[in-house]
Amino acid sequence: MPSIDLPLRTERLVLRRFEAGDLERFHAYQSLPATARFLLRPALSLTQAMEALGRYANFSFEKEGDWVCLAIERADEPGLIGEVVLKWLPGTGQAEIGWIMAPEGRGHGYATEAAEAVLRLGFETLMFHRIDAKLDALNTGSAGICERLGMRLEATLVDNWHYKGQWSTELIYAMLDSEWRRRTSIAP
Repeated sequence: MPSIDLPLRTERLVLRRFEAGDLERFHAYQSLPATARFLLRPALSLTQAMEALGRYANFSFEKEGDWVCLAIERADEPGLIGEVVLKWLPGTGQAEIGWIMAPEGRGHGYATEAAEAVLRLGFETLMFHRIDAKLDALNTGSAGICERLGMRLEATLVDNWHYKGQWSTELIYAMLDSEWRRRTSIAP
């Protein structure tokens, strides 16, 4: 697997490794029930946030099951506003993408911009064949991001997840490397 050269830069964002100095902002949004609403886990305590930040800062991406979680910050104003993750799934050439934004980072297109940069990394550098996103059907914000990215709705799994005391319908959006190449006009 090729190495991941960081930071990744977009027109408005810098995607980088997490640092110890991110803890206060990271915990601020990870501790919110609204942030955890569509996650399979509850909001994080300070201790849990410290542990997660340590894992994110020290990731390795060498084999199936590994994942990279990158801090998102604006290029013109340093400071954590969210995160984007790419997980290497079992099976040849498979990955999953996800994102979490702090309240001040929502509604500006930053998650879409960051996710597009990670799709580029996944398809053009890491050479994945397929990247998907799995989300709760009630998470219309993330569904909109998937659609803006050009991902197609591949599956609707009714009452597939049981979390936080209720059944939830899972949506799976996906994109193949051939679809990425058509979308970005890159020759195979």
